[in-house]
Amino acid sequence: MFQIQTLQPTHLRAPSRHRISTASLVSTSTLTVPISTANKNHSIQTLCRKGKLKQAIQLLSDEDNPTQRTYELLIQSCAQKQSLSDAFTVHTSLTEDGFDQDPFLATKLINMYAELGSAPHARQVFDEITDRTIYVWNAIFRGLSLLGDGEEVLRLYRRMNSMGMPPDRFTYTYVLKACVVSGSELPLRGKEVHAQVLRRGYEGYLHIMTTLVDMYAKFGCVESARLVFSSMPAKNLVTWSAMIACFAKNARPLEALELFREMMRESGDDVLPNSVTLVSVIQACAVLSALEQGKLIHGYIVRKGLDSILPVVNALVTMYARCGDLELGENVFNQMDKRDVVTWNSMISSYAIHGLGSKALAKFQEMVKLGVSPTPISFISVLGACSHSGLVDEGRLLFDSMMREHEILPSVEHYACIVDLLGRANRLEEAARIIADMRDEPGPMVWGALLGSCRIHCNVDLAERASRMLFELEPTNAGNYVLLAEIYAEAKMWDEVKRVKKLLEEKGLQKVPGCCWIETKKRVYSIRSVDELNPQIELIHALVMKLSEEMMEQGYVPETKAVLYELDTEEKQRVLLGHSEKLAVAFGLINCSRGETIRISKNLRLCEDCHSFTKFMSKFADREIMVRDINRFHHFRDGKCSCGDYW
Repeated sequence: MFQIQTLQPTHLRAPSRHRISTASLVSTSTLTVPISTANKNHSIQTLCRKGKLKQAIQLLSDEDNPTQRTYELLIQSCAQKQSLSDAFTVHTSLTEDGFDQDPFLATKLINMYAELGSAPHARQVFDEITDRTIYVWNAIFRGLSLLGDGEEVLRLYRRMNSMGMPPDRFTYTYVLKACVVSGSELPLRGKEVHAQVLRRGYEGYLHIMTTLVDMYAKFGCVESARLVFSSMPAKNLVTWSAMIACFAKNARPLEALELFREMMRESGDDVLPNSVTLVSVIQACAVLSALEQGKLIHGYIVRKGLDSILPVVNALVTMYARCGDLELGENVFNQMDKRDVVTWNSMISSYAIHGLGSKALAKFQEMVKLGVSPTPISFISVLGACSHSGLVDEGRLLFDSMMREHEILPSVEHYACIVDLLGRANRLEEAARIIADMRDEPGPMVWGALLGSCRIHCNVDLAERASRMLFELEPTNAGNYVLLAEIYAEAKMWDEVKRVKKLLEEKGLQKVPGCCWIETKKRVYSIRSVDELNPQIELIHALVMKLSEEMMEQGYVPETKAVLYELDTEEKQRVLLGHSEKLAVAFGLINCSRGETIRISKNLRLCEDCHSFTKFMSKFADREIMVRDINRFHHFRDGKCSCGDYW
């Protein structure tokens, strides 16, 4: 949250616009004003407090000597009423009454214009005042940051430094926030401000260090955020929440949960989580498919009476769906007294990731029928649902309805959805034509959707075209090179596989290693192909090999095309046995109770062999297995998958 400073008033009343007879004055211990003026000022201030701005402005026109306090309340009232026209009237009157060089009112005017969304007028007030105390500088920093003009804040900050104006503890808070809203190149500038904080000895201020944690978190600089957090001798709820959010939003969900437990353990009743903290924790549970952890958090939310806060409940709907318990997510949704469009989007996307395209479509139509206007995210969710369920015609109709019925201009995200929809259905040429007809540049998201579809259907020509664009747009994204190599491998074009792998080596890029998470006995474990810290790793590998051999005797055939090496069949099969999904399944068989559903989440797309292995295993071991990969859920029961092999 931004902190707003208040500068103590320096003027009690404005210069008189008319001569006033001494007989009409009344003296008090603090000031001398006309009786009528005192009454009018009081009346104007009272009207402002009651929210009657128009009447207050009418009375202002009859007032010869408005006080600074009167103008302060008028300015605040304009901001509260969100009335820019009234703001201009008050500002004009204030200038005519000689208050235009009052630093206190200048800060109020800058704050007002910022809240009304008018950066030019805020800047005009700043430029026209000559007496710029630090409070005025801080007001313009805060205002421009609120309006998203972080670059201008940084320019002004450099100008302030060159003039010799020393920053105070509030300055750094606003400037660090400006670094976040300025753009992608700003981590370096943020570090420069951090260095200045340390040089000037401001590292003892809790709000500055918390803002630093938040800044590094938003840039994805997790280790820098952690270092700042660890160096702080005292931490408040905002600090803990910022660091938990940093882990949760930067693919470190386990650490987010561990830090939350540490906060609850070390802080006790002194620091209790609020809705912001809990949303981050719920999101971490969702990433990990940590259903039992999520249920515990849900119970805490109900006990603390936080189950009426929409962002928290919306997060619960999503969490239950992503943990594989769609029914619990539906129950939370159905019990809500109040829903917003985010709530509906959460439910639609929940059906989407479970491959229930028809239900997602029905929920979207119900939302529209009830008068809730869909957002661009609504269409991303429902188009994704159609894509994963093969509802091609329905998806095309939805895409066409965006502009025609809802006046939503399709973005690159929506084009990526429609390309994915057509591509999965092997209508690749049609998908390519849609890309060619786009008004805007397709970008990596759209080309990536096409390349992913080419992988499913092994279309080498289109894959090469898409990858050329992706290599130019995302030269450091190893995943694009790996996808192309997999397509070449399936086509048995081994020389091309070697060429792409050589490109990876030359650029110093590495494939993202596969990782799975599995929850058992209310604890979450990460499973990797090479994990020397797991005490059961040798037992897990042995079990995978034994199960594979037994299943092969009963008809399981490994899908060796996922191996990007020109090896013999037996060697390829050994490579496949090390995939993290298979290890996670074995870990679940060892550690989960008999009859308990094995729930696994994975950071990458499920490979064809692991999909085949898990289908076979669900029947072989008579166990329900649920796997959520980066795209969707797979429910394995009795040798079949809910995706129908369409994913």
